[in-house]
Amino acid sequence: MRVGVLLNERGGVEALGKLADDVRRAVDDGFSSAWMSQIFGLDALTALAVAGSGVSGIELGTAVVPTYPRHPAVLAQQARTTALALRGRFTLGVGLSHQIVIEEMYGYDFGRPLRHMNEYLSVLAPLLEGENASFTGETLRGNVGLSVPNEGRVPLLLAALGPKMLKLAAERADGTVLWMTGPGTVREHIVPTITAAAEAAGRDAPRVVCVLPVCVTGDVERAREQAGETFEVYGVLPSYRAMMDREGVAGPKDLAVVGDEDAVAAKLEELSEAGVTDFVAAEYMPGDRRTREFLKTVTAK
Repeated sequence: MRVGVLLNERGGVEALGKLADDVRRAVDDGFSSAWMSQIFGLDALTALAVAGSGVSGIELGTAVVPTYPRHPAVLAQQARTTALALRGRFTLGVGLSHQIVIEEMYGYDFGRPLRHMNEYLSVLAPLLEGENASFTGETLRGNVGLSVPNEGRVPLLLAALGPKMLKLAAERADGTVLWMTGPGTVREHIVPTITAAAEAAGRDAPRVVCVLPVCVTGDVERAREQAGETFEVYGVLPSYRAMMDREGVAGPKDLAVVGDEDAVAAKLEELSEAGVTDFVAAEYMPGDRRTREFLKTVTAK
């Protein structure tokens, strides 16, 4: 299991410079990958292109970019430009986001999300492969080719939790990106579903990128309470709530990987045995250094 890190956006006019420092630190600390979420701050693809262009030896990816606000050809063009800036080290992770964001904030119809994603990938996927796209569906259409001079394809991951979306990720992408999904759910639901779908489609074994909050500490109660406060909103979003119910936990604080070095190492081993191919650590405790020092020992193995 490869180990990566989630990049935390920091504020101020020097945000991109700070992000570049964080990417360089991730390289120095031996992480195989660094990932950035697309929320309401920096544009993730632009930020990674700028911050990561001066380093080598690390995969950079989005976890994840919502599909609805961007036409798939526009996103493909931006992704291929980012991959060019990063010399082929970029992986595009996309996802639906959530009804409250897509409908109430952006004003798009969130009805039939599976149909939307299937049609979206019908344009996005070939363009990431360097091919032309020609598709007309119910929700969108695209008849376009791109001339961005990439030497290879741009890898694609799809945020998928339900069976139908996992099947789509297996058939149309290189795997899935998970958030707020525990080891039992990964072992009993995510990995068997996506692996079976990939085998049935004659595809390579899919990547399973699992992102979870991490804190190495002796004060477990405090760290869990902080996780509960920091990630509270995810406990009420339907897609994540379904995974928590499947895992049998009350909320995000129960999914955080928290404890001393031995306890956290055991949890990472459990995730690896469950079928996670890439674990991405979301460090969240202010002033925490112990977690990064531990993760450096893991990446060195």
